[in-house]
Amino acid sequence: MTATHDSQITIRLATDDDAVALHRLAQLDAARLPEGELLVAEAEGEIRAALRIADSAYVADPFYASRALVGLLDVRAKRMRRETHSRLDRARTRLSLWSAMYQRAGEARPLL
Repeated sequence: MTATHDSQITIRLATDDDAVALHRLAQLDAARLPEGELLVAEAEGEIRAALRIADSAYVADPFYASRALVGLLDVRAKRMRRETHSRLDRARTRLSLWSAMYQRAGEARPLL
């Protein structure tokens, strides 16, 4: 039997205000709550799944069809990781280019 839920799903970053709900969720899942920056999936006004952005460790409500929610959280977390790395890579590239240009300018002979 497959359960279907036609409720609105909200995916967002966890805040300090979510601490009680997240600990409750971890107890329901009989798992440790992942530490670090978490994404949460809310359905029917309650947090049903939480996933650590860094490595996709998660806890989920075992009494709710949460497999799809964890999948959505994982897709979002991967995208966030990719965006973070891309920005970092771009900054490194800019820094190395500026450094090379500065070095060449210092080695150039004056035009006078």
